[in-house]
Amino acid sequence: MVGWFEIPVEDMERAKTFYEAVFQVEISLQDFGGTKMGWFPTDHAKPGAAGSLIQNKDWYKPSRSEGALLYFNSMDVQNELDRIEPNGGKIMQPKTQISKEIGFMAVFLDTEGNRIALHSRQ
Repeated sequence: MVGWFEIPVEDMERAKTFYEAVFQVEISLQDFGGTKMGWFPTDHAKPGAAGSLIQNKDWYKPSRSEGALLYFNSMDVQNELDRIEPNGGKIMQPKTQISKEIGFMAVFLDTEGNRIALHSRQ
């Protein structure tokens, strides 16, 4: 049911570099008259929400403890975890099994100070 998400950033170039390295994707930059956005790639034929990095100091502030927790899907969360710290992030919770039926999760801080989570079946 989620249709869109936005991850607050203070430094768009730093955040773009981090997320491109961790998820091995290309982020497209847009500037909407003072609000900078870095759009994650989407495949509208597949389920899942689209979203972006967003920089606007008057409306968005990164947070390590407040607000919603965003989960990115993964084939195996360890793949992304291995790229977090070499690219300036910090692992807060290592790969942890939720249950056999649900799979695994992990939590990290991005370069902007946002708490972000990962989920995989393996």
